Amino acid sequence: MAANRELADFLRTRRARINPDETGLPSDGRVRRVPGLRRDEIARLAGVSTEYYTRLEQGRATNPSAEVVDALCRALRMDPAECEHLRDLLARPAPARRTPAPPQRVRPGLHLMLHTLEHVPAFILGRRTDVLATNRLAREVLTDFDALPVPQRNLARYYLLDPAAREQVGDWERIAAETVAVLRLEAGRHPHDRQLADLIGELTVKSPEFSTWWNDHRVLRRTHGTKRYHHPVVGDLEFAYESFQVPGDTDQTLCVYNVEPASPTAEALSLLTSWTAPHST
Repeated sequence: MAANRELADFLRTRRARINPDETGLPSDGRVRRVPGLRRDEIARLAGVSTEYYTRLEQGRATNPSAEVVDALCRALRMDPAECEHLRDLLARPAPARRTPAPPQRVRPGLHLMLHTLEHVPAFILGRRTDVLATNRLAREVLTDFDALPVPQRNLARYYLLDPAAREQVGDWERIAAETVAVLRLEAGRHPHDRQLADLIGELTVKSPEFSTWWNDHRVLRRTHGTKRYHHPVVGDLEFAYESFQVPGDTDQTLCVYNVEPASPTAEALSLLTSWTAPHST
């Protein structure tokens, strides 16, 4: 039942956001009591029967063809991450006992890469936005994840539960909401991940905003964008981040916070690097 509810809620929230006037469908004169499109309108746009779409949204239609899924993605105006999430929900395996996932390891070559990227913050995320490895500037600009117990080294937990993050992260609400959307995508891909379920439960209880964002059913795969931070020593910092799936392990992501040469952020990071560099005795 939970899997069916996830699918129904996701499709319904995608329907609700579409402006009927922008679809080209003729008006039938019916009064709209809820936002967005009706089921029969999505069915028409996707080229399927209303009965079939209704059964699909209710989780009673199994194994839709790839063509039908593609048509639904177009009709519901889904982006690539949303289409991926829809396919994950449709392909969700039968309920199973949630078991701990094996610990993730970062191979030595990636640790060396982080050390090489010594002039910009860089880190590696694993499943559930777990922070698997960081370089020195990432620990200075965000927080010292290495000083935390291993179960607490998590980017979502930092953004949503660390009081310092609200002060340090520019546009905190946007970044925190996007991180919840990343977790939604993870939950669709790994529905039986016990650690992820525990994290979601913790955030639900401890973060006042989490449930609202979670219930939006927004999904996101971060690829690139901007981040702003305020450092207590060097002040405001602005980054153009890039995220890459690690070759050989699709559950690991390399995140690099790039800076414009000769920019105020580059100068601030240069100062921060010199001030925090280990000194030989």
